[in-house]
Amino acid sequence: MNTRVLTWVTFVAVNGGLLYGLNMAGISGAVDGIKTGFSLTDSGLGTVAAQLTVGGLIGALFTGNFTERYGRKNVMLATAVLYIISASGCALAGSSFMLIVFRVLSGLAVGATSVVTPMYISEISPAKKRGTMVSLYQFALTIGILLAYIFDYLFVGLVDAGWRYMLAVPAISGILFLIFLTFKFPESPRWLLSHGRKKEAIEVLTSLGGKQLVNEELPEMEVAIEAERKKKKISIAELFKGKIGKVVLIGTLIAAFQQIIGINAVVMYAPDIFQAAGSAKNDSLMMSMVVGTVNFLMTLFALWLVDKKGRKTLLLWGAVGMFVSLSYLTVEFAKPVQNGAGVLIALLVYISFFAASFAPVMWVIISEIYPNRIKGLAMSFSTAVSWLCTFLTVYFAPIIQGTLGLEYLFGIFGFFSVAAFVFVKIWIPETKGKTLEQIEIDLGL
Repeated sequence: MNTRVLTWVTFVAVNGGLLYGLNMAGISGAVDGIKTGFSLTDSGLGTVAAQLTVGGLIGALFTGNFTERYGRKNVMLATAVLYIISASGCALAGSSFMLIVFRVLSGLAVGATSVVTPMYISEISPAKKRGTMVSLYQFALTIGILLAYIFDYLFVGLVDAGWRYMLAVPAISGILFLIFLTFKFPESPRWLLSHGRKKEAIEVLTSLGGKQLVNEELPEMEVAIEAERKKKKISIAELFKGKIGKVVLIGTLIAAFQQIIGINAVVMYAPDIFQAAGSAKNDSLMMSMVVGTVNFLMTLFALWLVDKKGRKTLLLWGAVGMFVSLSYLTVEFAKPVQNGAGVLIALLVYISFFAASFAPVMWVIISEIYPNRIKGLAMSFSTAVSWLCTFLTVYFAPIIQGTLGLEYLFGIFGFFSVAAFVFVKIWIPETKGKTLEQIEIDLGL
């Protein structure tokens, strides 16, 4: 196994996850500046913040088709350009309308990334390491979130328009991502093989793992792709019928649960939550950095466990841990005065269990359970539903907080944690240690 090449290729690919995190969390420290600068209401602020998720929904919905037609690498190149343009536009926006436009563009890039990166990594990874390697996408995302919180803290008191600098950070990372993609970054061997480019596919597999990887995986890939060619090309309507429909439903529901348990509302509005519990602005940003650090460290823990303990075990324990912490937060915010330390600890517990379970494992599962002939379309659909749930969560979070209170918001997230536990227990299959072709056979596809 050529570890050096595989490490480089994976490192480049997960930079998309880093940019996802920077774009998602970067606005958390900027909300006050945006609200004041453009005289926005709570609903107006929710609209601006949520536009990234609108773009994410659109980007995810169409990316699968583009990855099948133009290849995984070309889609990544397009996202890098979008990251640069959108971050620059957000930083220079002269009105809330222009900020919304560029937030949507940023969302297009993030939505495309959320489909193509897990797909690409799952296709270049050896079966025994695939869970860990696909989870590196989520790991990079947590690094992006942590860096966003750090930059927010540094810029908040530096200049009057510090929020503009916060939103400009992804442009720099986007430039680096674009440079990395142009330097010895191969196309997916499965995509090359499915498009009749066998010689190139063999070259990529050889560079990743030598002749041993070619001998182990090429025959299975050829059999699976040849079988797919003989099958009629699947339409969108067929995604929801028979055995395919059941698998798509499983993948889509796990993608939805990953979001409706509230993670992106917590990530985006963490400083506001701490301020509601009595912290000053600078202290709340510092606490957000602690949240980002724990998120980062617990994702490392998940990387170690996902191929040892399996996907299902991590999801079940994650749901239990999140329910306990969200229950505490619901009770705490129902009180007239909150225990600031208790709120911080409960949020850290919530983040810890999410980061070690639903955060990386959802991407692993949807990149594994869909057969190659529907992978682009099915991953686009599931990820688009995930983005729809993200939009609803991010848009309504400040409205629920402002009208009903944080106790209701956390109570809703707690309810969905219970529902997620029941769903995982009954429906999610264990895919640990199996090749993509073996998983397809096990699911009867």
